[in-house]
Amino acid sequence: MGDKYLSRWEPFRDMLSLRSDMDRLFSGLFGGVPEDREGFWAPVVDIEEDNDKIMVKAEVPGMIREDIKVSVQGNLLTITGERKQENETKNKTFHRIERSYGRFSRMITLPTDVDADKVKASYKDGVLNISLPKPESIKPKHIDVEIK
Repeated sequence: MGDKYLSRWEPFRDMLSLRSDMDRLFSGLFGGVPEDREGFWAPVVDIEEDNDKIMVKAEVPGMIREDIKVSVQGNLLTITGERKQENETKNKTFHRIERSYGRFSRMITLPTDVDADKVKASYKDGVLNISLPKPESIKPKHIDVEIK
């Protein structure tokens, strides 16, 4: 009975099997996993809150401010835009393309309503900063307690 019934453990084969299982799962649930990266991306965000406002920072490098749109309704923040790929490929050989291009839309449910009329956005060094002030009606109020 010796070695002919033993098989060698190959961890990478197990990972590839897991990857194909996950691809089949997503294919069944969502209609497929996109093969190319064109048009399938969304910026990553950080969300902070203090007593006065909510701050959202989104990474959108390689864009110009005219290609980024921000809208707010109630407690829903929507960031949309498009990162365009260079069209000129004459006399170029691409060895790797890992950056994502195309349109994106990122909807974020904020922890509270904000004052949409006072929202401000700025874009610098590939980071979109959005300041979303809270309305006065939901800000914490300090009440002095009288001691008798």
